[in-house]
Amino acid sequence: MKKIIYYKILKFEQVALEKLRENFEVLELRDPSEDDISDIKEVEAVFAPLGFYCGKEKIDKMPLLKVIASNTTGDPHIDVQYAESLGIKVITLKSEKDFLSTITPTAEHTWGLIIALIRNIIPAHMSVMGGVWDRKLFGGKSMLSKMSIGIIGLGRLGSMVSQFAEAFKMPLINYYDPYVTSQNHRLSKCSSLKELVSKSDIVTLHTPSNDETKNLINSEIFNSFRPGSFFINTARAEIVDNDALLVVLKDKRLAGAAIDVFPGEFDINFSDYFKDDPLLQYAKTSNNLIITPHIGGSTLDAWRETQIFTIDKVISYLNGK
Repeated sequence: MKKIIYYKILKFEQVALEKLRENFEVLELRDPSEDDISDIKEVEAVFAPLGFYCGKEKIDKMPLLKVIASNTTGDPHIDVQYAESLGIKVITLKSEKDFLSTITPTAEHTWGLIIALIRNIIPAHMSVMGGVWDRKLFGGKSMLSKMSIGIIGLGRLGSMVSQFAEAFKMPLINYYDPYVTSQNHRLSKCSSLKELVSKSDIVTLHTPSNDETKNLINSEIFNSFRPGSFFINTARAEIVDNDALLVVLKDKRLAGAAIDVFPGEFDINFSDYFKDDPLLQYAKTSNNLIITPHIGGSTLDAWRETQIFTIDKVISYLNGK
């Protein structure tokens, strides 16, 4: 059987692990820090976790390597160009549009955060847990059907979010995406980020993380937000300047924000310094910031389906199908 590396840090579902073990001789390591084993020279496929770069140094340790796989929609943790120059196949979900159209939890979580934020659900729950029953303390700013939304990035997830916005009968659905022009007459294209944030009550981020989008949402953009608006990030932390976000939350330019991603979250020592982060400290004492631990795509069926889909692609490729 062909040898592959699976890292326990990936935390695959049991059914996915069973499929790996049925089809391969699996070398199970805790994480890539344990790569210095003699068997690595015999490995033909590796499943690459986020937070660990799979580049030239690592690839060169595996002379028989044929596949690098990752059940992620991006590949910033893989040196794709170098791998492909050696004839190594890189398998991710990045271009799997048909399959990804069936994977909806991140768009759903985006709307969960929006509703939790604008309807004060978390502080209302905490108040009830403290024995207080008073709905007047937690009135939402407005009905969704009277609010506008601005979507940054109208790809797969941004489009899903826009469909939910239509279902909520939002009167104005703005979007900014220089690479996309929607044919949906209900959507209004903005010519710039500043235009979008200045005319939207809710701004939600759905762009990939790359050199072009790093710190795309910075202090200049935050200062252009409509006063009293809301900001949601279920994309990637690197796209947002969190220091600037903290400033506009403290000075109440933003009515609130909800984020599902955090800088450095894939670092193996993240928990050591995350607890002291100023944004986390602010969230502990404020009701206008929600932080969730990157659970946008975290439903059991989504985990299972993306893992099995990726494994099946690896099996097919190595079997020449």
